[in-house]
Amino acid sequence: MRKIAFMMLCSLPLFAGFFPQTVHTTVKSTQGNVLKLNAAFPAVGMSGVVVHNYGSDLAAITGRIVQTSADGSASVLNVEVLEHDALPTIKTTIAPNDKVIGGYLYENVLLLAPDADTYAKIVASEHKRWIHPDLYAVYLSAEGEEGVSKENLANFAKKYQVGLVYIVRKNAAVLLDPMSGKIISQKAMSGLPSNGQFPFFMRLEPIKSGWFGGDAITGNYYNAMEKL
Repeated sequence: MRKIAFMMLCSLPLFAGFFPQTVHTTVKSTQGNVLKLNAAFPAVGMSGVVVHNYGSDLAAITGRIVQTSADGSASVLNVEVLEHDALPTIKTTIAPNDKVIGGYLYENVLLLAPDADTYAKIVASEHKRWIHPDLYAVYLSAEGEEGVSKENLANFAKKYQVGLVYIVRKNAAVLLDPMSGKIISQKAMSGLPSNGQFPFFMRLEPIKSGWFGGDAITGNYYNAMEKL
């Protein structure tokens, strides 16, 4: 019994509280798309950015990574570093001693909640830069998306500089890193409504395009959040 309890304890993220802290470290070594960091991130699944110094006060983000092991092992994510047509594509190879920011933009959080009361309580309890779900709803409608998915959350996050997605599930809350697509933290929650506003709480009237019109508004909020 003690062994089982110890194993469960070891599987939990090694940081206090629900939100992991941003970590500043450097690349220790590289082998292809596999890296070793000089200091590990607080949780496996956390993403980060690699910053290369070109000298003369010139530095740029050259890659995105995700931690794959608690020992500081990481891999390079196959995603665009920056989405901006006016900026050149950076092709600098990640190298030892490059700076790394783990938990990049983690202060910018999109919250998906079942109702207005739950949303208000959460944003009042945490000092974050909250991205309102109205913006995400408009994005999905404009893109013609038919539902909430890890893929469109990742695209939205890159476009609007979102670091984390706070998802209220049935009796629990989880933090999704949209770049890695991994759940990096979770906690129990109580006092949640039995039914949630579908697809999630927003202040907008139903939008008559994509998945916001027709029968789509009758879906189950909690079922949709469990799939993320």
